[in-house]
Amino acid sequence: MEDATLETTGTRPAVRLERTLRQPPAVVWRALIDCEELAAWFPCDILTEEWKVGAALRFVFRGGEWHDLEGTVLEYDEPRVLAYTWGDDVLRFELEAAGEGTRLVLINEVDSPAAARNAAGWESCLDRLEGRTPPPDGWQERFERYVAAFEPAIGHQDGPPQRP
Repeated sequence: MEDATLETTGTRPAVRLERTLRQPPAVVWRALIDCEELAAWFPCDILTEEWKVGAALRFVFRGGEWHDLEGTVLEYDEPRVLAYTWGDDVLRFELEAAGEGTRLVLINEVDSPAAARNAAGWESCLDRLEGRTPPPDGWQERFERYVAAFEPAIGHQDGPPQRP
């Protein structure tokens, strides 16, 4: 399953994406916490002294497309669950062995107007994590698809954020 789904049962909406990756959980786990591996697929660098519950995180966007964000590690259960705040959002990664590979679930709790934007962005990020190149205009097409799917349930969807 590649398309994001919208969950509305919690206090905030959540975008959920699921992928089955060829790599085993230990390799995928490194891609979630190692700076060099994150650079290949995650939208910003994550700086921390140590990955553990309660640790402070700083998110630095490489291209200056957004201001730095702060966060805190909420859950750290290697190599099964990693959750942290990402600014006002919550990101949760769940890993489960799937044959020789890994079933990865990404859940992003967001403010309602950001759901379609984040779903389109995470879909592109997960393409890169899988080693695939996202389509050239893929973000806009995905965003429009998610706007059509999400607006009836949670209202207006914002486009990309303006550079700071």
